[in-house]
Amino acid sequence: MDSQERLSYAEFVEIATADPAVVGLVLKGSRAHEGMATEHSDHDLYVVLAEGAATELTRFAGHRTPELDLIVLSSDAFRAVGMPGFERYALARARIVLDRLDGGIARILADKATLTADEAFREADAALDAYANSLYRSVKNDRDGHALAARLDAADSMGFLLETLFALDRRPRPYNKYLEWELARFPLPGWDTRPLLDAVDRVAATGDTSAQRRLFARVEAAARRAGHGEVLDAWGEDLRLMRPR
Repeated sequence: MDSQERLSYAEFVEIATADPAVVGLVLKGSRAHEGMATEHSDHDLYVVLAEGAATELTRFAGHRTPELDLIVLSSDAFRAVGMPGFERYALARARIVLDRLDGGIARILADKATLTADEAFREADAALDAYANSLYRSVKNDRDGHALAARLDAADSMGFLLETLFALDRRPRPYNKYLEWELARFPLPGWDTRPLLDAVDRVAATGDTSAQRRLFARVEAAARRAGHGEVLDAWGEDLRLMRPR
C-alpha cells in the first residue's frame, strides 16, 4: 500500500499502458474539464480491462490517494456505468487517455453523452413534472406568507429545471460544479446562456416569484413544442398560479 500511495498519475499511466490487458484509460472530473483543475484536483481514472483478461493491475481496484483515484473494471462493466446513473455526465465529458478498441472506448463515451430519444423523453417528462411541482409549492407558499418554504422550494425547482432542459436536448445534466463550464462550451438550443444562468441564480437565491413565472413561461413553451404538453395539462387550473400575471 505504501508504494501505491506514492504512485503518481503519470507513473500509473505508464504501467497500465504497458499491460496488454488494458484496453482503455479514461480520465474524468476536473482534470478532464479544461480550466477546471486546481492544486487540489486529483486524477480520477477508469482502467478498462479486456473481458476475462488476467492482470496484476486488479490489485489497484479502489486505490485512492490525494493524487490518484482508480476504478478498475471490465469493458462490459465500463459500458454499463451511468446507464442510467449519476456517473453518466462525468463520462460524457471524460478524456480518453488510451483506446485499444479501435475507437470502441470513444463510442462508449459517445453513447453516454447522448440520451436516446425514448430515454430523453421519459426523463424530460419526469423532470418537468417535478419542476412544476416545486415551482407550484414555491409560489403557493409565497402567496400564503411562508417565505422560507417558498425560497427552499424555489431552490429545489432549479435542479429539476436544469434536468428538464438538458433532457430536452438529449444530454445528461452536468454536475453543478460544471454547469457554467458546460453551457459556455455547449449552450442549450434556444437559450442564451448568461440570462439563463442569471435567472437560475436569482431564483435559487431569492425565490423571486416573478422571475420564477417568467422562467416557467419559457420552459412551458419549449416543453410543449417537444411534445410534453400532457404533463403540463395535468396541472389543470394550478398552471394559472405558475404563469406570469
